[in-house]
Amino acid sequence: MSMLLLSACASGGSAPPLADVPSPRPDMAGMVSDTPVRLGGTYSIGGRSYTPVDQIDYDEVGYASWYGAELAGEPTANGERFSPSAISAAHRTLPLPSYVEVTRLDTGRTILVRVNDRGPADPNRLIDLSTGAAEALGIAESGMAQVRVRRVNPVEAEKAALRSGQSASARPDMPEGLLEILRERVERMARPAGYRASAAASTATVAGVTIPPGTGALMVQVAAFSSRARAEEVARRIGNGANVVSSGNLHRVRMGPFADEAAARVAIAQARAAGQPGAVIQRGQ
Repeated sequence: MSMLLLSACASGGSAPPLADVPSPRPDMAGMVSDTPVRLGGTYSIGGRSYTPVDQIDYDEVGYASWYGAELAGEPTANGERFSPSAISAAHRTLPLPSYVEVTRLDTGRTILVRVNDRGPADPNRLIDLSTGAAEALGIAESGMAQVRVRRVNPVEAEKAALRSGQSASARPDMPEGLLEILRERVERMARPAGYRASAAASTATVAGVTIPPGTGALMVQVAAFSSRARAEEVARRIGNGANVVSSGNLHRVRMGPFADEAAARVAIAQARAAGQPGAVIQRGQ
């Protein structure tokens, strides 16, 4: 789910004003540099504004998705050509380029990734990985996973490996104790504003996801993609009425509406069984 130059996935978005971004020369394919480092000004995607910040201690949790061959060769937000096989990523606010460790919170697997693009368009996603990075993290099949993204400053040899399209040296897996803490942080983020443990009578929990009270049938949002063909493939794999809802270049796979929690719970289980662990419950209007 790429945000290459903020046009591949955004609905009504506008590119951040990056000064002096060169057009890559054909003879420079595969050769990239870490200088100059660019931030750019405030920009918008789908009605939301984002301001890039040079935050040295950036450390957040959320969901990772990925994008691939459909955008091969297109310019990224810092002027490089997108290579699906490289270990790279799109992020909404980090400097371009910068380096992050991305940890998969269900397995503890951690990889080093070079950020050279803007995105994701979907506000429910923290980072978009290239195909190569998704394969290295082990989420290419599922399409999405809970992750921790932490900014780091690796040694030059590791930076050079990523600039050349190769993987950096392996990171140790994160211990289970820390993974449990980080998974709980993600779950807290999914809870509605004003949630209290004593409010169980006024909220519902479906497949581990807290649903706020209110009117409207339950929907299951499975995933979002920049490629409609890929979204339709996921919908076909899931079945059970899964469909694709498109907004600009963003294609969401959804299931529902469901009249009760039991039906939504079955849909969540079916989506996860089809390799979509990031499926979440939303209340329709």
